[in-house]
Amino acid sequence: MTTATRQQPPPPAPPLPHPMHRARAVLHSALADRLGPGTLHVVPIGATDATAHLGDRGAPDPWAADRPGARVHLTASAVLVGPWGGDGTAPACGRCLAMRWQRLRSRSERDALETGGPDGPRPVGEWPLLTDHTHDAVAALYAAVLGSPDAVPPAAKGADRALPQVSRLDLKTLRIRTFPLLADPLCPDCAPRPGTAEATPHALVPRPKPDPDTYRLRPASAYPIPEEALANPVCGALGGGTWIDVTSPTTAPVAGSVFVRGYAGLNDVTWSGQENAFSTSRTLAFLEGLERYAGTHRRGRTTPVTGSWNELAAHAVDPAVCGFYDPRTYRDDPLVDPFDPDRPIPWERGWSLRDERPVLVPSRLVYYSAGLAADNFVFECSNGCAIGGSLEEAVLGGLLELVERDAFLNAWYGAARLTRIDLDTVGGRTAAAMAERAALQGYDVHVLDNRIDLAVPVVTAVAVRRDGGPGMLSFAAAASLDPLAAVEGALSEVLTYIPHLSRQTIERRGELEAMADDFHRVRHLKDHAQLYGLPRMAEHARSHLEPTAVRPFGDVYRDWQDDGRPRTGDLLDDVLAVRDELTGAGHDVIVVDQTTPEQERMGLRTVSTLVPGLLPIDFGWNRQRALLMPRLRTALRRGGHRATDLTDAEIRRVPHPFP
Repeated sequence: MTTATRQQPPPPAPPLPHPMHRARAVLHSALADRLGPGTLHVVPIGATDATAHLGDRGAPDPWAADRPGARVHLTASAVLVGPWGGDGTAPACGRCLAMRWQRLRSRSERDALETGGPDGPRPVGEWPLLTDHTHDAVAALYAAVLGSPDAVPPAAKGADRALPQVSRLDLKTLRIRTFPLLADPLCPDCAPRPGTAEATPHALVPRPKPDPDTYRLRPASAYPIPEEALANPVCGALGGGTWIDVTSPTTAPVAGSVFVRGYAGLNDVTWSGQENAFSTSRTLAFLEGLERYAGTHRRGRTTPVTGSWNELAAHAVDPAVCGFYDPRTYRDDPLVDPFDPDRPIPWERGWSLRDERPVLVPSRLVYYSAGLAADNFVFECSNGCAIGGSLEEAVLGGLLELVERDAFLNAWYGAARLTRIDLDTVGGRTAAAMAERAALQGYDVHVLDNRIDLAVPVVTAVAVRRDGGPGMLSFAAAASLDPLAAVEGALSEVLTYIPHLSRQTIERRGELEAMADDFHRVRHLKDHAQLYGLPRMAEHARSHLEPTAVRPFGDVYRDWQDDGRPRTGDLLDDVLAVRDELTGAGHDVIVVDQTTPEQERMGLRTVSTLVPGLLPIDFGWNRQRALLMPRLRTALRRGGHRATDLTDAEIRRVPHPFP
């Protein structure tokens, strides 16, 4: 057979329309019949990636042009009608809804949408199935909320009622529930446009306090937090809801979580509050969730500066001062590469409180779930990120966290023996009550003065299981200008872990024993704390269990209370006191504003604080920057804990137990 006469294969058949798209067309036609043509747009959610514009993961969203103006959105299990209502001060569009809805999906569904290629997920068979009853219900709901100016949001709080609303009609039961919607700051249609000019200097200003010994200008409950908009199953900005543990014997925990796409895929980011009342814990949980929300990815109005270290060195932080991993980590770990001073990377605009000048910081050190292949020289965490009602509140919280983690690591890796504080002398009812709760769980709790070479109070709490069984040791720490608050903060933290540690140790016994045999198996955050549930690990914590002395609380902190602690009634003086401690030790103090538009509306500010040279907290034994940093060798000597610098042979090369 010649080429001219060879039979040609038939052309490929055109792809069948996506079942969700067919259902969308049917619903659109049915609503046009009931409400009139041209009155609405119907778009599908969950068939294609609504966040495709944020990166190059997969195919473009074919509904991108229609999403902003759409008010009817079809999912596999529900029809969403909205946004509708709101007082106009925080408008949101249909794309905001689609993006927030998608972020609440399961890990498998999100991966299928965001990394599964041009086809994305496909329903099995013809789905969703829409009946005439469904069409009638959607039309009635549309008319009720978008066709009437008198529609009233059901939210209980004014902060939620002021927002645009989304009503969800369940396709199985026809049940209707309504939730408030926060505009997504990454939405290209209604979010504020990012700025490219130099950031305004983060000038600190005086902040008179209600009391000299108080470090919050307003109680947490005073902020207009739209709780329903932050946690709901349709468009919650922080997750699909919250949960409480009414069986907890030590605290009243409230928590939530959401999947956040990071360097190596989707990570489960949990946020929680652990106080003595569920109402207080709930508010604190939302504040922590908002802090995480701002710190995982850039959501503000600025864009990064791109350039290499060699190009920007005159006005940028040296990443080497912040610490690198051991060369063997870069050789063996496929997720990281050595820092290249000639490679362009993104940088964030910060402000040096020491030098009063702008300074650039690698984005990788500021937004701890964002990153590029070009800047994968380190994995960062939320260390130094804090939220507050003002810039000064947030900066103080961030710096205290850095001081706390640095002190903990210096004591741990330096095997320092610390002074134990006599809990019976602390005073007040809170510390004693917490110690009694621990005792009811079979634990003795000790608190240690963990100051190294900085005057700021840092307290480490160690809970020790009396019978030596699984769940043997639990650690926590806190720093505050008020030493009593530091003691109570460390106790509160350790109490959150001990109710679960025994069970976790038993469930993971085999894994944890393998980690104890080979520390390189310690790879994740949870591994560090849970490893010390093994009774055999107590031998590595001997310095924390054998203090140099046991002293009364008043004696331990007398010098600080008499001469060191600022009591001027101005929060700015508190911030400057911590700054001066750090700069006096030879460090710069840098602030990067992470505040998101949603937080601005609530009167909140979030920052990332950086003190290059302090020991950074890392998780995973192969990723411990602190072991290589000069401060680990010198800080104990500077603080009078020893006469000479720490030698490499004296470093306790055992994974830290920080939770």
